[in-house]
Amino acid sequence: MKLPLKYHDGKRVETIRASLRASARRYSSRPAIMQKLAGAYREISYAELLYKVEGLGTELLARGFYGKKIIIYGENSLEWATVFLASVCGLAVAVTVDKDIEADKLASIAKKTEATAIFYSPRYEERVSALENVKKYSMNSIEALIEEGTAKLAGGNTDYLRLSIDESDLAVISYNNSTAGEPRGVMLSQRNICFDLTELTKTLICFPEDVYLSVLPMHHVYEMTCGFLYPIISGACVAFCEGLRYISRNIQEVRPTVMVCVPYLLETIYRKIKNNIRLKGSEKRVRAAIKLTGSSIALKKRVFSEIHDSLGGRLRLFISGGTLADPDIIRGLRSFGFRTAQSYGLSDTLPLISICSDFAYNDTSVGVCVPDGVLDIYGIDSDGVGEIRYKGDNIHEGFFGEGANASVRDGWLYTGDLGRLDRDGFLYISGKKKNVIVTATGKNVFPEELEDMLRRNRFVKEAVVVGYVNESREDYDIVAVLHPEHSEFEEAYGKNYSRGQVDAEFNRAVEDVNRQVAPFKKIRFFVVRREEFSMNSARKVRRSGVAEAAKAEYLRKLARS
Repeated sequence: MKLPLKYHDGKRVETIRASLRASARRYSSRPAIMQKLAGAYREISYAELLYKVEGLGTELLARGFYGKKIIIYGENSLEWATVFLASVCGLAVAVTVDKDIEADKLASIAKKTEATAIFYSPRYEERVSALENVKKYSMNSIEALIEEGTAKLAGGNTDYLRLSIDESDLAVISYNNSTAGEPRGVMLSQRNICFDLTELTKTLICFPEDVYLSVLPMHHVYEMTCGFLYPIISGACVAFCEGLRYISRNIQEVRPTVMVCVPYLLETIYRKIKNNIRLKGSEKRVRAAIKLTGSSIALKKRVFSEIHDSLGGRLRLFISGGTLADPDIIRGLRSFGFRTAQSYGLSDTLPLISICSDFAYNDTSVGVCVPDGVLDIYGIDSDGVGEIRYKGDNIHEGFFGEGANASVRDGWLYTGDLGRLDRDGFLYISGKKKNVIVTATGKNVFPEELEDMLRRNRFVKEAVVVGYVNESREDYDIVAVLHPEHSEFEEAYGKNYSRGQVDAEFNRAVEDVNRQVAPFKKIRFFVVRREEFSMNSARKVRRSGVAEAAKAEYLRKLARS
């Protein structure tokens, strides 16, 4: 296998604390964080951020929180970041929790981890109030705690500054919302996190002048590392988005250079660009301009300056993770002068296994293995597809309270995802092992592959492909559950578009996919889902319950066929 050998020199990240202090020394007056306060973004310098972190850490150490579990519960904010950094810089274990998690699950997490404190956004006070045996601190109280801590520092109390940190120390337990059962807490050590950061410095350059717009929730390990810690250790600035509803406004206000996102957001941005072009009737002119500008990013930025201005005017890079984005969207964004670095890792647990680096990228791949990891395909079938497995120091420590990491065997992490490697080391994702539909002839149908193809249709907002056993055929029927893109139907047919028009467009979408795939992959029926799919906070569809909800409609269609 031929692997690309060229990387940035990078730097070894020893501990989060050492890197934060190094950034504060080197970029003291530069902005580390931008946060909306009283209607306008305010810049917090690296010197001020370190002041807050060390002040809060000193006070919490004095209050007896050394080595304890501290829950952080709320939206992305300077306060969230301060508590997190104060904890992982030697003080405690940061228990990061999805802000959308229900009160009963929050109570279960607090009890299971034996958390001694929780820092929470004031808007979630009602959920927090019922917690027992946990000291409660509103994010609004942090400034007072910081001032108490800095007073102790000024009086000569340097205990927090001198805390020892070992790479094996547990740093974070990350809990995400779940549709069923108890949430599982992913345990991450200093070594796990710092390995990821080290690999990022070797694969994607981050300039001190960069401004990252933080859109995804920071309790997700992906955003925590790629969208927050990486820019912080690089001297760049992190601007917190007020929420998805305000993303367009925030982009204009902070004028980001980099956005860490998931494919859903890329699709939303690209569709908006294409819709604006179509509404102006300038498709022909734009196609000619794309051809004229060739592969020159600089020229594209000048020619398509109006599009770039709509995204702040400085955006140079999307970092996309979670799942493979539609290659047509990646190519489309690049045709306007925006580069996208796709990456792969286990959702919310191991954020970086492969990445399209500054030196190796492919529109249809999630990149090559990180420089100091090992990537392999286990149990390869006749198509070259097998289970993705990986070795590296970022393999998480397992799930809290569940013993050893059951998915690690002989040093290999078995991801549960299926994929293949080409001869240059690029990884291609086929789908999740648990979702694969095995036909009666032993052929594998990967729902994610078909879903990606369906979503390329302008009328399909979201798609989930499921399989139902058809006893008369003694095989599976492949069924697409589709949710319409209402804006596209309204543009094409008016606000009072009919169910018949939806069926006609969805039928054409399915037929288009079926023309491109092997016979055993063909979609036999589609079901229209009027309500939106449930999504997690990273904007990924929750598949649980979709097949059950669509089954009655499938059976009606089967009876009529």
